Amino acid sequence: MEGTAGPAGMVLAHDRGEEPRVGPRRMDRVAREEAEASSLAAGATRARAAGNRARPEEPDSERTCFERDRDRILHSAAFRRLAGKTQAFIFPDDHQRTRLTHALEVAQVAVAVSRATGLNVALTEAIALGHDCGHGPGGHASEDAFDSLLEGGFDHATFGADVVLAPLNLCRETADGIRNHSWSRPVPSTPEGAVVSWADRIAYVAHDLEDAVAAGIVTPADVPGDLRREIGERRSGQLRCFIDALVDGIRSSGRVAMATGPAAALAELRRFNYERIYTRPESLSQGATVVRVLRALVEYWTERPERLASREVQVPDAAWARRQAVIHVAGMTDRYAFRSAVELLGWDPSRLPRGIDAPT
Repeated sequence: MEGTAGPAGMVLAHDRGEEPRVGPRRMDRVAREEAEASSLAAGATRARAAGNRARPEEPDSERTCFERDRDRILHSAAFRRLAGKTQAFIFPDDHQRTRLTHALEVAQVAVAVSRATGLNVALTEAIALGHDCGHGPGGHASEDAFDSLLEGGFDHATFGADVVLAPLNLCRETADGIRNHSWSRPVPSTPEGAVVSWADRIAYVAHDLEDAVAAGIVTPADVPGDLRREIGERRSGQLRCFIDALVDGIRSSGRVAMATGPAAALAELRRFNYERIYTRPESLSQGATVVRVLRALVEYWTERPERLASREVQVPDAAWARRQAVIHVAGMTDRYAFRSAVELLGWDPSRLPRGIDAPT
């Protein structure tokens, strides 16, 4: 199991069969940056050496600056924690989406669009993988919990770019795409960032509906008939419909846009999800509990700032302590947050949110 001796002092992984051969072609960072000049569309974002970063760095010999960003996000603790954070359902079962699988599906949609339209795939993927790293536990209810606790409010998009992922020293284009992926935010500065904005919505309306159908909350027949006929009943067909529409819109208009018809269908499907999934009574009740739990945890840690490790150097005061508490609680996974409510605050477990498949 230590490999097999190969030619010229090389070691091969397998000892059976002949290893595949590869021609001697070098595609290092410089070669790929040069190839971008002819392979990417006009207006696509080009990689430049080490990239446009807050703290200057030496360029990598093999990876472009956006490939480095993608790798840094992929290997970060913040990205790994997305596996334990709510997408649409708290305590998802084995087949329901988490924030992590959502990020991967957004990346798939966004990369498919960028590749088909000649945009920078590495930048697109980096933004998509990092776009939700600022989310707290318990889904969007965490934003309601934290919003009144910080000066200027709490937005998972800006929090992710400017706080959670700031230590990674990402390129400004990558951070901008993460910061502005939400439709309520200013337009991203790159077409790749704008593609991720669309891909986020395309992915979650399709996969949240699929999860809700699997959980028995809605059925495909509940979706209005005209909409079903236009986009199909299966998630794969819905994604194909919206991806094709976005690609066609970019090719025909030169803008990151979708034609009126499919854009209206996407908006209608999103409205259906909000009415039947996100704002159903059970979801609102769980959301209210999440808000109470997270605010109580923030209060607990605000009163104990000395126990929170911080890299910030400043004179501690009430606002500083509250900010450190929000950063700490926002980084928690669902289970860690609710377990902390029981262990630190004495919450009755029966009063905490339950998974969709929890026994009654």
